[in-house]
Amino acid sequence: MTEFLLQAFITLFVVIDPPGNAPIFAALSSDMDRAQQRRTAIRAIVIAAIILVLFAAFGEILLRALGVSLAAFRIAGGILLLLVAIDMVFARRSGGRGATTEEEKEAEAREDISVFPLAFPLIAGPGTMTSVLLLSGKADGDPAYLGILFAVLIGILVLTLILLLLAGQVAKLLGVTGTNVIGRVLGVILAALAAQYIIDGIQKSLLS
Repeated sequence: MTEFLLQAFITLFVVIDPPGNAPIFAALSSDMDRAQQRRTAIRAIVIAAIILVLFAAFGEILLRALGVSLAAFRIAGGILLLLVAIDMVFARRSGGRGATTEEEKEAEAREDISVFPLAFPLIAGPGTMTSVLLLSGKADGDPAYLGILFAVLIGILVLTLILLLLAGQVAKLLGVTGTNVIGRVLGVILAALAAQYIIDGIQKSLLS
């Protein structure tokens, strides 16, 4: 259970990337006053939480309806997370982990950034949804493990909210170099976890 807790925390922390999202939010909300920033951040976290909780609860049912086995999804999800990890190691931002450069430019013209790009794809992006579904599959319906998953998810989203509310200070403290260094270290860890998901998926498909 402790192993699952650590795996859930590390995986979700890396793919949601609270420290990395704070400077982006600071840039996108630079023309807002403090009250607007607070409302936007809270709305984004609530929307992201709804998306991720629903995906964790019903994602496996959707896979079954599509005829996709959990083993196949583990392999595909592991490959996607590996690509996300590679982007992190090389300090690149792609659609797998957050908004692309084009999407960020489009967001700058929007009055409300809480749904796009903040809730999706910066917080509840493809990498995060894949991770949630992989972890819920690993829990295998066990209420205790599912409880740990949801607790970790909510905890990281709360941490993300705190860092978004302190976005200006975080951006000044870490800077671009600091953010990239943290991202590279976490990217290596995520790459190892992604490789394990691929191995687990292959083993399960061979045994079934």
